[in-house]
Amino acid sequence: MRKEKDNLLRLVDNFSGKKIAVWGDFILDEYIFGTTRRISREAPVMIISYRNSEYSLGGAGNSVLNLKALGAEVLPIGVIGSDTSGKKILHILRKKRVTTEHLIIDRKFQTPVKTRILAGEETARKQQVLRIDREEKVADSSALKLKIQRFVENTQSKVNALLVSDYDYLTVKEDIFRRVQPGFKKKGIPIALDSRFRLLNFKGVTVSTPNEPEVEGALHIRLDDDSKLLKKAGEELLQRSQAAAVLVTRGSKGMVLFETGKPSFVFPVHGTTDIVDVTGAGDTVISVFTLALTCGATFKQAAQLANYAGSVVVMKKGTATLSAAELKKAISS
Repeated sequence: MRKEKDNLLRLVDNFSGKKIAVWGDFILDEYIFGTTRRISREAPVMIISYRNSEYSLGGAGNSVLNLKALGAEVLPIGVIGSDTSGKKILHILRKKRVTTEHLIIDRKFQTPVKTRILAGEETARKQQVLRIDREEKVADSSALKLKIQRFVENTQSKVNALLVSDYDYLTVKEDIFRRVQPGFKKKGIPIALDSRFRLLNFKGVTVSTPNEPEVEGALHIRLDDDSKLLKKAGEELLQRSQAAAVLVTRGSKGMVLFETGKPSFVFPVHGTTDIVDVTGAGDTVISVFTLALTCGATFKQAAQLANYAGSVVVMKKGTATLSAAELKKAISS
C-alpha cells in the first residue's frame, strides 16, 4: 500500500510543466449572493436583497483552471462572444497566466452563462434558490470550423495530451474531430473525452469519463444502481466508442474503470460521503486523469488519482480546483 501511494505521489510531482490542449465549450459561471427579507406583495416569492456577485469558469474553462492549478501549461481552444461575459472569461484566464491566443472571438455568438442565485438569512449559509442558463450553439460556418481545426491541428506538435470538453454548445465539431483524431493517435498523444450528450460520437479516444446519467443517455438504458447492468454498460461503451478505457463516475458511490481486455475495477469514494457541492467535479476528474496519463500512469493509477482529486473538490463550494499539494495530502491521508 505504501509503495502504491509513493508511486502516485511521484506521478503528481511530474504534473508540473506538462502541456495540455483543452478543446471545448467555455462557460461563465455567475454567482449572485443575497439575503432573504420578506415575501413579495406582487407574487408568492421571496424578495432577495442583493449583496455581491462572483465569477468563475465552467465547462472547458474549469478543466483549464484545474490543469493550471496542478502545474500544467494549458492551451485553451474554443469560441467566446465579444460580449461582457466573453471578456470576463478572457480576464479570468489572463489573470491565471493562461494563454488565450487560441480562443476565437465571434461577434455573433453569445457566450454561455450559468447564473446561480444563492440566498438565505443574514447569518445563515447561502443556498442555491435559482439557476438561469443563457445558452447558444456555436455556428457551423465553414470559416469558423476551418479556424477551429487549424488551432487543434497546430497543437499536435506542442502538447502531451488533448482534453475534449463537450457541453453540447457545439464548439467541438464531430467532423473536425474525425479529421484531427488520427494525427494525435499517430503521435501517441492521448485524447480524453468528457461529453454531456454525444459520448458515442467521438470514436477512438484514449479515455472517456462519463457519469451515470450520461451513460444512461448514451445507451438509452436505466442502470437503477444495478452493478451487473453497469458492468455490461461499461463494456458496451468500450466497444461502441472504440476507447481504450472508460471511467464511469458515480458521485458518492465512487468510480468504476473499464479497460479493453481487462476486468473492471471499482474505486470506492475516498473520504466522507457528506458532499458539499459536486459542481464541476467531473472537470477535475478528467483533468487529473489526463495529466496522469502524460506522466506514464496506467489507467488504474490515473483513475486512483482522479478519485482522490474528486474527493477534495466536492468538499468545496461551486466550480473549484485543487493544487498538487492538496492532491498529495489526500493521497497520503
